[in-house]
Amino acid sequence: MAYSDGYVVQLLMNIPIYLHQYVAPILYVIGNLGNCLTVFIFLKRSWRKNVCVLYFLVCLLSNSIFINASLLGTIFTTGFQIDLTDSNEFLCKFFYYITFLTSIYYPVTLILASIDRLLVSSQNVSVRLYSSKRLAYLNISINTALCIVFSLHLFIKVHIQRIRPTVYKCYYDQSSSYLNFFIYSTLLISVLLPLIMILLSVLAFKNVRRIQAIARQRRQGIRSMNKKDFQLLRCLYVHNIIYIICSALIVIAIGYGLRLKYETSTAVELAIQNFLMGSGVSNGGETCDPQNLP
Repeated sequence: MAYSDGYVVQLLMNIPIYLHQYVAPILYVIGNLGNCLTVFIFLKRSWRKNVCVLYFLVCLLSNSIFINASLLGTIFTTGFQIDLTDSNEFLCKFFYYITFLTSIYYPVTLILASIDRLLVSSQNVSVRLYSSKRLAYLNISINTALCIVFSLHLFIKVHIQRIRPTVYKCYYDQSSSYLNFFIYSTLLISVLLPLIMILLSVLAFKNVRRIQAIARQRRQGIRSMNKKDFQLLRCLYVHNIIYIICSALIVIAIGYGLRLKYETSTAVELAIQNFLMGSGVSNGGETCDPQNLP
């Protein structure tokens, strides 16, 4: 059965609305409950002494901020057309800033955790010694400072803009230089960070396979990964895979928008782009539209 372009366009416009009305609130509740439960488990003494747990706790904090700021904001904005950022300059800047900050802080922390698991899985005693809480605190501090500074451009370049005489919208500055910087830096982050995760995960997996392949008698007297180390590594793999999938969707969304920029677009193609940008695929639904590039 063939559908008219108007029907397809309307369907693509409605799907993000329904997703944010019915699906996103469920994810919001599950996400918060899951984070609270995980924090409760990781704060137990048996887990707390593990260095990787420290990275996971930071990831959980970042994820909780994202859920309660960015996801909650897009639920009201996209699902119920309630947008306080269009009338309050501080909320406008803060919402975009927190969304961008947490979207880069979380994966970088996952990379630091992946490096820690790579160190722990090494058979070289000197290499394993680098997995320490002291180094973890230093890495987390540097990561926090760099991400905060790198995200500051949102506070400067995002503001409430006049779209029509009586319509105002919180959005990015429309200068070509800034739009180019934001879109291509987001694209680079969405490609580079997953590649680093894949590389570190493969190397750690090889180390684990090497440990498992060594006979028990040859491992006597040599410290190997314990049960909790393996559990944390599997948990880290799951987090990395989820982030890689989400990053792939972001790359597709931005790439599709850039392709349309250089071609004559149909109404359906523009609707597909708006669907990708409005479904929460990219940075909580707040990715800059490549079509705005000059």
